Amino acid sequence: MSSTPVPLKLANLLLGPTLASRRDPDRVFDRIVARAGRVGGDRGWDGDEELVESFRFLLREWAKDEDLAPVGWQSAQAHVRRHLTNRARVRRLIAENPAIEEEPVDRPVFVVGLPRTATTLTHGVLSLSDDHRCPLLWELLAPDLEPSPRERRKRITAARRVLDGSHLLNPRFRDIHPMTAEGPEECTFLLPHAPVPLSQARIPAYHAWHFERDFVPDYRRLKQAFQVLQYGRPRRRWILKSPFHTANLDALTKVFPDATLVWTHRDPAAAVASFCSLVEVGMVISQREVDLRRLGATWLDLLSRSVRRGLAARADLPREAVVDVPYSSLGTDPAAGAPKLYEAIGARWTEADAARLPEAATRSKGSRPHRYDLARYGLTPADVESAFADYNALRAEVDRA
Repeated sequence: MSSTPVPLKLANLLLGPTLASRRDPDRVFDRIVARAGRVGGDRGWDGDEELVESFRFLLREWAKDEDLAPVGWQSAQAHVRRHLTNRARVRRLIAENPAIEEEPVDRPVFVVGLPRTATTLTHGVLSLSDDHRCPLLWELLAPDLEPSPRERRKRITAARRVLDGSHLLNPRFRDIHPMTAEGPEECTFLLPHAPVPLSQARIPAYHAWHFERDFVPDYRRLKQAFQVLQYGRPRRRWILKSPFHTANLDALTKVFPDATLVWTHRDPAAAVASFCSLVEVGMVISQREVDLRRLGATWLDLLSRSVRRGLAARADLPREAVVDVPYSSLGTDPAAGAPKLYEAIGARWTEADAARLPEAATRSKGSRPHRYDLARYGLTPADVESAFADYNALRAEVDRA
């Protein structure tokens, strides 16, 4: 990993005085929740009290990270602010337009699996069809009803600025996980709680809490966000994606019982090494110092436990509800793999989709090779093999099939 970028050094220097507010996270949180509440009008947080307090808990724990840099503390506040503001907006829109909750979210497709297993490519390929609907980054950052052309341009510009700021602080991120304001992106931007904060800070209590939480209410809120994005617009089949859904397939399928799960597969040793490299990029922005061995241990535990939970939930699902996609299926020959994938989810593959395929395949790749090594994070292939033994048994069956 290269040395700290100059813009990041300057940003931490300028924001240094703001780090003092970390000593009183409740005061910071009260300001955030009050401002977010105003977006929701005069309705307060009735029915969402637990959600609000869960974000108070998150900010408190985030503030305890002794290596948190000024930019990292600002990122923590922005994360909490965005989630609460978006929730307040969705609540207000539903109160003003009760028919939103009648919007059907029929037969959605969720791309799941370990991160760095071609989930982004798979999502992009499935998003090609005119019959499909995927959430775009600018929509995920501030979900709302159909905007005017002028408002749409403003929101896209705002999303571009967010990306430009991230790339300025650490240009390497765009090489590992390319993103665009108008491109399809992970729907966990709208899921109240996902492990994203753990890629920016050391929050052990939040790590443990994730495996104790009932995620069904969070997925109901996620569905309401999709209903807002669908209201007043043409109804198409939702194509959604995040590796972080894998730990919560039981909750996901309770809220979306007719969902199709597209599970992508890759050697977990390669996937874990690649993902640790991506997390390191995020940590460099948020932390004064990055403990690479701790990073490796944290994510080996989190990812392996998530997959075990996913396997347990999968065992209770109808066989036709899960479509397995080996890493090589799209990565080696997307022109051959894409039509088969569409057939597997019950969708039609057209000449127009085929014409768009090269762009989707290119969009998921960075401009420079991404190199990574398990040993950098204090891990060995044997560590990963042991942690993912059950998953590797499934992967062997998928490869044989």
